[in-house]
Amino acid sequence: MDKNRGDESRGDESRGDGVRDQGIRGEARGTASVPLSVLDLVTVGQGCTATQALRTSVDIAQLAERRGYHRLWVAEHHSMPGVASSSPAVILAHLAARTERIRLGSGGVMLPNHAPLVIAEQFGTLEAMAPGRIDLGLGRAPGTDGATAAALRRTDRLGEGAEDFPQQLAELTRFLDDDFPDGHPYARIHAVPGPVQGPAGRPPIWLLGSSGFSARLAGVLGLPFAFAHHFSAQNTIPALDLYRDSFKPSAVLDAPYALIGVSALAADEEREARRQVLTGALSMVRLRTGRPGLIPTPEEAEAYAFTPMEREFVDNWLGNVIHGTADEVRGGLDDLAKRTGADELMITANAHGGEARLRSYDLIADAYGSPDRL
Repeated sequence: MDKNRGDESRGDESRGDGVRDQGIRGEARGTASVPLSVLDLVTVGQGCTATQALRTSVDIAQLAERRGYHRLWVAEHHSMPGVASSSPAVILAHLAARTERIRLGSGGVMLPNHAPLVIAEQFGTLEAMAPGRIDLGLGRAPGTDGATAAALRRTDRLGEGAEDFPQQLAELTRFLDDDFPDGHPYARIHAVPGPVQGPAGRPPIWLLGSSGFSARLAGVLGLPFAFAHHFSAQNTIPALDLYRDSFKPSAVLDAPYALIGVSALAADEEREARRQVLTGALSMVRLRTGRPGLIPTPEEAEAYAFTPMEREFVDNWLGNVIHGTADEVRGGLDDLAKRTGADELMITANAHGGEARLRSYDLIADAYGSPDRL
């Protein structure tokens, strides 16, 4: 593919067959059949602040590192009061300074919202700060509503951004590898930190999706693929099949590698798990009906009078959330990994408070016998 990816000085991990996976492939811990990772949405609960949410994110990252989770990603969202992750690169720098081993990345950066050079510079900086630990996950959706996307992009022609995604991706890759051909308008432009300063690693690119577009593109380009099973479960297996069928070996991967995002929460008692996940369900009801807000408390969610239509939505939503005791969640995760053939599960624990989420990740690690590295 590009002229730099085969250079051993880049710090990529060799699999012994000439193909470099750049730290993509994780290692399963304990009795888990696949690597487990974390998606942190940096949620802000009713009565809490963004400052508290970001402190909780540090706690989650440190717990995930200690308990053997392979990676932790944060996702770009905008104009959502209950989510404080509008600036993934800033949050990742914060987390990188407070962890030592765990991989950190975006799940994802919404590429059409940004100039490719800006993303190359941000993630080149992160790679320089935490060498060999950064992932660059990219999506083509706006991560918000149409009006906010127009404000971000300074245009209301949003469809063009999605259609231009392959071209934007190619441009970003060129900036990361500093290999625009002679005569290209950007041939004399360098993303820094980057290869122009000397041998340097660079974060692996992942494509994210909730439908078939990015699945096919990731396969054709030989890139790792992350699918949003946590909010698009009906499309999971078709998208993964499309990714695998489209896959062409590349300098990045010699075989498909698919991660899926999973909404899961474990608690000491089944009833408590149900109370906690109901807060996320009510938050989604409000978001889908144009009333986004802070994540409600369990007490507020239990007292809420759902309409019949809202109740149907909640039942369907919770049907895709693995919740219960640690053993029940482990069983649900194992079944999902087997049904989908996913190479990695990335768990997001949606609940009002940080304590419930931290407890959940701890309990899941316990259920798989993952050691606690103090």
